[in-house]
Amino acid sequence: MSAPAPALAVTLGGGLRAAAGRMPRKVAIHCEGDALRYGELAARIDRVARAAAAMGLPPGAHVVWMAPNCLEYVEVVAGFAEAGFAVVTASPHLTAPELADILEDSEAQALVVHPVCEAVARSAAPEIAPDRLLVVGASYDTWRDAAHEDVALPAVGETATFAISYTSGTTGRPKGVMLSHRSRVLTFLAMAAEYGCYGPDDRALAVAPLYHGGGFAFGVAPLFFGGTCTILPRFEPETLLRSLAESEATNVFVVPTHVAAIFALPAATRAAYRFPALRTIISNAAPLAQSAKEEVVAHFGEGLLFECYGSTEAGVVSNLRPADQLRKVQCVGQPFPCTEIAVLDDAGGPVAPGETGEVYSRSPYLYNGYWRRPEETAAARRGEWVSAGDLGHLDEEGYLYIQGRSKDMILSGGINLYPREIEEVVTQHPGIREAVVVGVPDDHWGERVVAFVVAPEDFDRDAIERHCRERLAGFKVPKEIHRVQSVPRNPAGKLLRRVLREEWATRARGDVQ
Repeated sequence: MSAPAPALAVTLGGGLRAAAGRMPRKVAIHCEGDALRYGELAARIDRVARAAAAMGLPPGAHVVWMAPNCLEYVEVVAGFAEAGFAVVTASPHLTAPELADILEDSEAQALVVHPVCEAVARSAAPEIAPDRLLVVGASYDTWRDAAHEDVALPAVGETATFAISYTSGTTGRPKGVMLSHRSRVLTFLAMAAEYGCYGPDDRALAVAPLYHGGGFAFGVAPLFFGGTCTILPRFEPETLLRSLAESEATNVFVVPTHVAAIFALPAATRAAYRFPALRTIISNAAPLAQSAKEEVVAHFGEGLLFECYGSTEAGVVSNLRPADQLRKVQCVGQPFPCTEIAVLDDAGGPVAPGETGEVYSRSPYLYNGYWRRPEETAAARRGEWVSAGDLGHLDEEGYLYIQGRSKDMILSGGINLYPREIEEVVTQHPGIREAVVVGVPDDHWGERVVAFVVAPEDFDRDAIERHCRERLAGFKVPKEIHRVQSVPRNPAGKLLRRVLREEWATRARGDVQ
């Protein structure tokens, strides 16, 4: 029997190049009035790759790309990856010390930045040679377009790391999550099957940060299959609604912060926009409160809303389809295609339906590990299974419910309390837009429950407490309720509970009334 023919490696650049071959004149990306056609996108990726290969970097070197959402975002990631380099996608909101920490940890040897990040980058990286610090604009364009066609490119394997996404650092120092071409491409294929909105006739609106793993996946998937993506450089709720209508978007990926801001708009503002083409709304990054789901369904219509759960490390793990949004309360759905989910106890054994344990998954979408952290990579795994540290349970039908992160669990009087359960009840009270529950030190109970709410100035604490007591056991009812202007989140939409714990400590000292 003859040996099988070698299969073509699946890579990010390869898929975009194939889409360009099918429809080179079609617009791939819209951004702030500019348009980039598929043929132009493919040519730019090729030129970036050849220019990068000529920089003299060692094979497999890391390059930091620091930018808000912009027209050049995809070409930089795909181009450097085609040259065999891994791109560290850094938040444009980093301070100079934070960027310096990532540069040191990632051992980056070059830096590409958007003009709004240039000052921070030069302050954080004085040792980077001038020809290895590129600023998007005229000099970057000259560097890219001067690439020689005879520069040889390496053969890039599909399991090679194409990007490194640093975790938000909500606890401890951020870790670099290494993502392979194969994991992302297979994720795109599964997304196309699960959501049904990533074909060549679809139009996506990308508003989530592209530097984040989820924002990048949901922004680039439409391009991988020949669709069109409109990239918004920043989030503003009415701009999002207007762009959905004007671009005739068929799909949009949002995080709960976006949803909360949209429904904080006056009803007349929301009613001014219509979305006849919109077929799919996908929410991720943090749990979407049941009350928020009900608002989305009531305003945008039934059959559109999906909520997925996952992590940068594991990719999309589960998905709750539109038919189940109001039937399965506080649920994040069934396993994503080609994914298995297990809820395990501390000994690594499966727990019964309805019982709480740590959520693990195995799939083709898993990360390559944490950069330079083999011990932490090993700690997140049980054989083929990976966990991001979330607690949850499965019901009798195999649907997954997330109860919070293990480090956020509250231990009060020897009883485990899960913040999300309490938060869902608090947000059901009229006037409460968002709620976050944290545990704080208590001499008697060990920890006690404290709630922070986004509410009107004249909100009634006693009424909220009565509301909770009617729906929760007494030991779950918040002992303190504090009003905040907004819930602290990082730019990717991840909740920062530690900020609220610090605020509580400040209030307890009497520094804040």
